[in-house]
Amino acid sequence: MLTESKKKSIDPLVVRKDFPLLARTVNNKPLIYFDNGATAQKPQAVIDAVDYYYSFQNANIHRGVHTLSQEITIAYENARATVQMFLNAEHAHEIIFTKGTTDAINLVAHSYGKKFIEEGDEIIISAMEHHSNILPWQQLCDDKKALLKVIPINNDGEIELEVLKGQLTSKTKLLAITHVSNTLGTINPIKEIIALSHQLGIPVLVDGAQAVPHLKVDVLDLDADFYCFSAHKLFGPTGVGILYGKEKWLNEMPPYQTGGGVIKTVTFEKTTFADLPLKFEAGTPHIAGGIGLAAAINYVDKIGLINIANFEHSLQEYATKLLSEIEGLKIIGATKQKAAVISFVIDGIHPFDIGMILDKQGIAVRTGHHCTQPLMQIYGVEGTVRVSFAFYNTMEEIDSFILALKKAIKMLT
Repeated sequence: MLTESKKKSIDPLVVRKDFPLLARTVNNKPLIYFDNGATAQKPQAVIDAVDYYYSFQNANIHRGVHTLSQEITIAYENARATVQMFLNAEHAHEIIFTKGTTDAINLVAHSYGKKFIEEGDEIIISAMEHHSNILPWQQLCDDKKALLKVIPINNDGEIELEVLKGQLTSKTKLLAITHVSNTLGTINPIKEIIALSHQLGIPVLVDGAQAVPHLKVDVLDLDADFYCFSAHKLFGPTGVGILYGKEKWLNEMPPYQTGGGVIKTVTFEKTTFADLPLKFEAGTPHIAGGIGLAAAINYVDKIGLINIANFEHSLQEYATKLLSEIEGLKIIGATKQKAAVISFVIDGIHPFDIGMILDKQGIAVRTGHHCTQPLMQIYGVEGTVRVSFAFYNTMEEIDSFILALKKAIKMLT
């Protein structure tokens, strides 16, 4: 694993200097960026790493004997090793570069599904899943005539573990679940869920998109079979993500896509495919994205994810307290095991209207269903206002947000 920084407090005013975009204004107001759940801002270290690649290293990887190709191949594979250490994976070849979390989940749905899912089998997901962890399994079940089962949640937004125990059967061939809900902020007891599944030999895919920016993730400790995340939520570039998969599963799964880079030999009669990880990385990858992701991981590691989690928890508690004092406002999801995400609704006011007025004050929040329409239906709402924090946010920004929110409510009622 990467070296975890010593426990220390974070000074967001110092950290903010590393993020150039945070210095800009929106609608003539200082930007307050509370939409980190959608995408996080990029530190200068990431911007510099991507710029350096395009300025001084630009070449394709794995296929060239010339100096530039050799240099960037080494840098790209070092980036893979950085991700391996970040997740504490056993092997670097268990790290597959993808376009993002959505692409990683689709890879598993296609390749694992093609090999292991048959008519009458069952796949389990939870009621709080992002559409990206619903649709691929829904489509797979439709194609294979399998059954998609859903773990219910309680009013606090927590998985009903006792129900899950009854849902796991000999017909269950995969469980796919989010580590942290992008809407509720719920941190699921992933290690316990995986242990329950493994009692019946059922592999588990974890959507870690919302977890890796906030929590220390150890795939060996969790015993996850698959773990997915996106770089852009971890302060890295867009368009690149990671699929971690246990070697035993990845070796048995067929390629997701075919083409250049995934082969050992090709004739018109037969093709033999490359070993891991290249077997799942067809075509020229997002090289700059991989380099930028490694830079983001190194940046986060210097600050320390434990320090980040502690600081963001203080932001979340402070904002929750102030929001709870506003008449007519209801927070959706009340679990104590929660990341720095808060979703809420206000009686008689549409979330979009709140979001637009906040934007006029330079405050960026997310409004809508957050790609969790089934979850919205459970809570009986069309959408929510979501604020999601990062370690560069401040208590003072929360104070300004609360004042602006009260102003918006007064204007709209």
